[in-house]
Amino acid sequence: MPERPGFEHKIVARDGLATRVAALARPIVLTNGVFDILHRGHVTYLTRARALGASLVVAINSDQSVRQLGKGDDRPINSQDDRAAVVAALESVTLVTVFDESVPLSILQIVRPEVYAKGGDYDMERIPEAQLARTWGAQLVAIAFEHERSTTALLRRVRGGEC
Repeated sequence: MPERPGFEHKIVARDGLATRVAALARPIVLTNGVFDILHRGHVTYLTRARALGASLVVAINSDQSVRQLGKGDDRPINSQDDRAAVVAALESVTLVTVFDESVPLSILQIVRPEVYAKGGDYDMERIPEAQLARTWGAQLVAIAFEHERSTTALLRRVRGGEC
């Protein structure tokens, strides 16, 4: 059996996260999301997030967590393992972990990033992740969208037969 591709070593289970994070260059940026069908908006967003620090940790919603978010009966399209692998393959990403909760508060507690980033459609004053990150003085950053893309819109196009 061939050796695993190098990017797969970026994927870390929660029980190994603290050890791996301790070895990262700081400042650490943390972001989270579904990242179901990776598109230009995702890649640009993750590149911008990485530019805010020396390391980027991405927490990905588990399949169970995505279903709890109510994105649709057939979501996620890609499994959590596939989504984690695709995100880990990006140059901008340092580590990837998967979380089961609807909000990754336990991941935030483990990572304790200097910067917590979300997409520009989030109100950083209202989300619980930002409130928690603020308790240790993390910088909160809402990254503006540069490309109007979404997995939901992409799926509508595909299902409607548009090209």
